[in-house]
Amino acid sequence: MRRVIVIAVAGLGLAGCSSFSSFSLDSFKSAPPTVNVQLDSVPQGAEARTSLGPSCKTPCSLPVAAEGSFSVSFTLNKFAPLTVPVQVTRVPGDFTTPATTSIEPNPVIAELQPIRPLKPPPRKMLRKRKPAAAAAGAAPAAGAAPAAGSPFPAPAGAPPPR
Repeated sequence: MRRVIVIAVAGLGLAGCSSFSSFSLDSFKSAPPTVNVQLDSVPQGAEARTSLGPSCKTPCSLPVAAEGSFSVSFTLNKFAPLTVPVQVTRVPGDFTTPATTSIEPNPVIAELQPIRPLKPPPRKMLRKRKPAAAAAGAAPAAGAAPAAGSPFPAPAGAPPPR
């Protein structure tokens, strides 16, 4: 019976060691601090969306918890979209100074350019057509005198042929 108890205790001890090996010291690290980023655009009212996910209408402020870099994309109807890269730098503190986080640029300002409508293609110049009476074999215009030697009589009220 003593052997069974010793084997059970040893098994539990090994199970505890295996779970400790999957435990990492990264869990003791604190999450990056949240920092507010000011977002603005010219003209105002654009949608600002970060590559981290959150978005808002400018002018606004978003809390960001990131280290490294991310980007902010600005969109507004009738304006070309614009993406601005943002760099986050975290300087760890020591026993005498606290840790600091800096964001460059802050505030993030985007100047949106209007989209110009496309110009319509140039129109082809049309040539003026010659009058129908000048064409060979064409009938005379209404109210005009018949040609000399024509089998048709002159219409009433028309001037006599010359």
